[in-house]
Amino acid sequence: MDFQFTKEQQDIRTAARDFAEKEFPEIAGRIDEKEEFPFELWKKACELGLIGCFIPEEYGGAGYGVTEQCCIAEEFFRVDPGCGQCMNSVAVGSEVILMFGSEKQKKTFLPPLARGETIMGIAITEPDAGSDVLSVATTAERRGNEFIITGSKMFITNGSIGNYLVVYCMTSPEKDKASERFSMIIVETDRPGYESNKLRGKLGIRASDTAEVRFTDVKVPTHNLVGEEGKGFPYLMRFFGRTRVMVAATGVGLAQGALERAVGHIKRRRQFGKPLSDFQGNRFKLAEMATLVEAARNLTYKAAADVDRGILDSAVIAMAKWYSAWVAVHVADESLQMHGGYGYMAEYDISRFYRDAKILEIYEGTKEIEKEIIARSFLAKQFT
Repeated sequence: MDFQFTKEQQDIRTAARDFAEKEFPEIAGRIDEKEEFPFELWKKACELGLIGCFIPEEYGGAGYGVTEQCCIAEEFFRVDPGCGQCMNSVAVGSEVILMFGSEKQKKTFLPPLARGETIMGIAITEPDAGSDVLSVATTAERRGNEFIITGSKMFITNGSIGNYLVVYCMTSPEKDKASERFSMIIVETDRPGYESNKLRGKLGIRASDTAEVRFTDVKVPTHNLVGEEGKGFPYLMRFFGRTRVMVAATGVGLAQGALERAVGHIKRRRQFGKPLSDFQGNRFKLAEMATLVEAARNLTYKAAADVDRGILDSAVIAMAKWYSAWVAVHVADESLQMHGGYGYMAEYDISRFYRDAKILEIYEGTKEIEKEIIARSFLAKQFT
């Protein structure tokens, strides 16, 4: 078993780190305060091939695997989670098109993402259907060569700035099996009947666009159906198999960044005539935090390597996502505690890390859902 990154992966990591360290600090506080998506930053990241990097070269991307994606995501969140979230999410949902879409859909929708011409998202969550995706009520009725989409979605990333969304909706309500009732359909946001309401006042990742979305008899051609009708649920599970590993990597990055800020602070500050780093309590905290981060990193990259080899172990992916998110929340909390009163001030970016961390335990599957997946996996096994 090789725990070393390849030279290419190291180069990708370095490029992502250099870009983030150069570009993020200047705007991070401002875009968080004003809740503004950083369009100029997005354009620069696209020029360097850091957006939609998993898109194959024939569709304009770099063709990186999940491991390389995780390297970029980790470095972005290490420098600033808010900026990192904006950059990591502008192509979310394109994984569904890449894995299950037609060749025409891939050629139409993927290249503009990599070129920095379009932004997209995926619309799953509804006001009364979050973790329970089999309760989604948004419908798409087939009429001739069109689907008529009606319903609403909540907490949709890029819902008010995206050019198109992959919408998870009910197309076959008559099916006996709930898992066969849903499909994935691409919806361009300039279609009549599409409305979005930007949500403001979030606790964290405030610069990332989040919206409530309404579909009022939105007409979409049937060729916008991704893959087969009625396959939306298994497609969604495959989608989560990739994206939850990415969330795990962002958790590792956020925790690493919080750890580094704690180290820097206690080496600079003094109490009782000596640096805070001389106090055993702080040294023990650092030891625990560093160990947790390294454990989360190893679990995350094991999951990423498995996915790159075509192994989708839902339990390992859930472990990586849940544990890395928990580590991010815990390490950010400990780091802020070590900053004392300074950590409570907005001018110290550890306060943003603290606020941004919590979402990792909520989106792309709550920590309770991840634990349920893990438990089911082990309960299904036969032990002697």
